[in-house]
Amino acid sequence: MIQVVRHEGWDRLYGGLTPSLVGTAASQGVYYYFYQIFRSKAEAAALQRRRNGVGDGSVGMFSSLVVAALSGCVNVLLTNPIWVVVTRMQTHTKKSGNCQPDSTSSGDTILAALEPPPFGTCHAIQEVYDEGGVSGFWRGVFPTLIMVSNPSIQFMLYETLLKKLKKRRASSKKGSNDVSALEVFLLGAVAKLGATVVTYPLLVVKSRLQAKQVASGDKRHHYRGTLDAFIKMIRYEGFYGFYKGMGTKIVQSVLAAAVLFMVKEELVRGTRWLLTKDAVKMVKSKPSS
Repeated sequence: MIQVVRHEGWDRLYGGLTPSLVGTAASQGVYYYFYQIFRSKAEAAALQRRRNGVGDGSVGMFSSLVVAALSGCVNVLLTNPIWVVVTRMQTHTKKSGNCQPDSTSSGDTILAALEPPPFGTCHAIQEVYDEGGVSGFWRGVFPTLIMVSNPSIQFMLYETLLKKLKKRRASSKKGSNDVSALEVFLLGAVAKLGATVVTYPLLVVKSRLQAKQVASGDKRHHYRGTLDAFIKMIRYEGFYGFYKGMGTKIVQSVLAAAVLFMVKEELVRGTRWLLTKDAVKMVKSKPSS
């Protein structure tokens, strides 16, 4: 952070913010939309099995994992182009400093040589297209598809912890199983922490693949595909290379997931209250009409 602020200014810390906001909104919308669809089908199947004398009618851990994985796959296939553009914008400065100025040049000349031209969303889209055509927007999709295990593990842990908490709360507080916003925040943080630690190496490989590939640059950082990226990273960087920046990612992901779960639960609770309130009003007004 100090290096970026010193040489490029505070605004560079927000490079790629606009497409990132679009990507976040699109990803969360797509994910939760399909998650709810698949979850409803899983719950209906569980109730049907209960009628047939199998199970207790609740969605099990494995079913939750499958539901989250399917939702993640749909999300990746639909939104991967957005994240390719985001990655290009976030790594543009690092990848653009290819020229090597003469050692006798002054410090100002060196900084000027490394200073990239203005690079916006349209520039990133054009660069990706020029480099790989339409298929370039799905670069890194294979490790990203494997990374659907991240939200799968996250939701599995979250649903399991939430279920246990509600069960314990119901048995200890006279049938009340309400969960506070703070408790949801903490459950979401713990679930995301576990999922991030397990799947972080895939995230690093995906980012390497989606960053600008300079054919004439350092061959150690030019990747032809997922397997090539794994082999070169192990060969030249060791296993430590797969965990670079994990501390920052954990802070960002855990806080984002915790806030997301808390807001989601509060929105769902508020929506149900409004719907129930409207339904009660309609029932009360029906006899008088």
